[in-house]
Amino acid sequence: MISNHLSLVEAHRPQADAISAQVAQYLAAGGQIEELRSPPSNPLPPPRSNRIDPETVLKRKPAPLTLAERRALRKMAEAL
Repeated sequence: MISNHLSLVEAHRPQADAISAQVAQYLAAGGQIEELRSPPSNPLPPPRSNRIDPETVLKRKPAPLTLAERRALRKMAEAL
């Protein structure tokens, strides 16, 4: 990749050279560099707990009115 910020690249060159020297020293001392498998890009979420808190109140949607209930309600409204 070509950088438009050559001054930034040159500013970091001493650190890059120092790291390269350390790697060369490590390899010269008999060290080995091992390439490992990369971790998954999207890790699995933690497992869900099976515990249900007794303080939790479940909010459920009430059942819709049936056709018979709507007709009865309409008759009561007309009677008023």
